Amino acid sequence: MAKAIVIGSGIGGLAIALRMRKKGYDVEVYETNAYAGGKMHAFEKGNYRFDAGPSLFTMPHLVNELFQLFCIDPTNHFRYKPKEIICNYFWEDGTTFSAMADTDQFIEKAVKAFSTPPGILRSYLFKNQQKYNLTAGIFLTKSLHKWSTYFSAETMKSIAQLYKLDLSRTMNEVNEKHFSNPHLVQLFNRYATYNGSSPYKTPGIMSMIPHLEMHFGTFYPEGGMHSISQSLYRLALDQGIQFRFNHRVEAILHKDKRVVGVETKAGIHDATVVVSNMDIFSTYTKLLADVPSPVKILKQERSSSALIFYWGVRKEFPQLDLHNIFFSGDYEQEFKHIFAYRDLYDDPTVYINVTAKEDKHAPEGCENWFVMINAPGNFGQDWEKLKKDARRNILTKINRMLNVKLEEFIEVEEVLDPVGIEANTSSHRGSLYGTSSNSRFSAFLRHPNFSGLLKNLYFCGGSVHPGGGIPLCLLSAKITADLIPEV
Repeated sequence: MAKAIVIGSGIGGLAIALRMRKKGYDVEVYETNAYAGGKMHAFEKGNYRFDAGPSLFTMPHLVNELFQLFCIDPTNHFRYKPKEIICNYFWEDGTTFSAMADTDQFIEKAVKAFSTPPGILRSYLFKNQQKYNLTAGIFLTKSLHKWSTYFSAETMKSIAQLYKLDLSRTMNEVNEKHFSNPHLVQLFNRYATYNGSSPYKTPGIMSMIPHLEMHFGTFYPEGGMHSISQSLYRLALDQGIQFRFNHRVEAILHKDKRVVGVETKAGIHDATVVVSNMDIFSTYTKLLADVPSPVKILKQERSSSALIFYWGVRKEFPQLDLHNIFFSGDYEQEFKHIFAYRDLYDDPTVYINVTAKEDKHAPEGCENWFVMINAPGNFGQDWEKLKKDARRNILTKINRMLNVKLEEFIEVEEVLDPVGIEANTSSHRGSLYGTSSNSRFSAFLRHPNFSGLLKNLYFCGGSVHPGGGIPLCLLSAKITADLIPEV
């Protein structure tokens, strides 16, 4: 049986391992850490349980597909429930808004909260849907780096309607064109952070991101986000996939322009096919040092990172739901600090995720808070000072907006900064999504899912096409698998 080696067991690595197994390969996964899941990890501190990484779950059918490949009913192994409220939003002037998953309910509430005519909201959401429909069949399901992708009626139709994609305007310009209410503009601007970009730089085509959330819905996986990766890990084990934990790959081996395996401290491991789920920058600089690297791609601006405080809070907050956003008073300045100054703004937008709203992840009468602010990558800043200042600024903001002294109720605390993200996941500079989409075509110029220099070398995950985040990583694995022949 032909052998495939997958480097990294993040969500993309798990998905490609399963798809390769379905194609008939004997699959081994090499993972530096002692666990599967990559950023999608979990931990406990005291009596509190926290998801360490991604907190938003949408497009669950992409997870279900992996079970269905093996004719397995996913509901016997992985369960989730839809959320009626996408997110609760808070502004400094006292405005609050609960974004409903149902479009009609969203519009009805937004009309009242933001004094915006329903027709304008419907028009905006319809245009977002158009952008998705025009690009999804190409961008999300096929390799953009194969000529065959462009010779289809679907592609010709999309090219003919490029003017609808708002490539010449930024996301903020598109949103300001539609809405006069600054809170509504800010609400839709925040979707730029879903790919680690700035709404003042990323192109207007990215306004289709809210369509993904509102059309497919948001969900809570029973047991927390960690259950997604662990259910796929168990599925992989059941299908005979071998995992080598605490095995750092040190080099991808090749001969006569064809990959032949990988090398670890334990020795050389032969393979017919190698797929790297590792950050593309680190793959080239650490594992392919003897291969010419794609300089232009590796020099692209990296996405934002994150600074996360995990707080066990000895109090319940009924005004909060699973997802909550406390907006900065000056959103543009916040993103200037992140991308231009490589610094943290003193009035950051604060995201709070509370899985205790859905699961028993905290003691009775308590909550587990995942508190995140967008952050620049690791460029050698004084992170100890930045963390100290950020903690103070976050607490000041939350205390002011919720009328509380939160520090009196914090029982346990852990902190994860870009340095830790980089060390734990090999993500260059701690970027969450590989490269940013802060230029007109950058989202379309990610590294391909295959090597043009070495036969049978492939790439998947958030740092290559089509991008970062759980759904795109799963789609990346699907695109990559379609490029690899069955055995």
